[in-house]
Amino acid sequence: MFVVDTNVLVYAADRHAPEHARCSALLERWRQQGGAWYVTWGICYEFLRVVTHPRVFRSPWTLTPAQQFLSALLESPGLDVLVPTDRHARVLGEVVNELPHLAGNLLHDAHTAVLMREHGIRRICTRDTDFHRFPFVEPVDPLTDEP
Repeated sequence: MFVVDTNVLVYAADRHAPEHARCSALLERWRQQGGAWYVTWGICYEFLRVVTHPRVFRSPWTLTPAQQFLSALLESPGLDVLVPTDRHARVLGEVVNELPHLAGNLLHDAHTAVLMREHGIRRICTRDTDFHRFPFVEPVDPLTDEP
């Protein structure tokens, strides 16, 4: 069980990125396997934001193909979307008590980390080193580690 972060999805979508081949191959492998893997709605919307943004994405997509990429991914048999449960506020409170220094842009990653903790998932496949700030999360770099 693991979460796939936005950057892995973006690299898989960006044929010009040096990380494309590895991330695209990983997504295809995960789509074919029966094991559980996850994203969050925040990750999905961040993917849409990045690939349609002309200052961020090399050759920005329009929203329709971006959403089609995401829809095809969400139809993968083992993929599910983590959503808050009735315990979400309590888990968020625990994380805030443990990591009171979190602020600004880190709060997007904190939302993902809180959802992971809430659902008992430790591993996240990401190139985002900010996830190392959460001691209950195990970041796995898809380019250097075996996810």
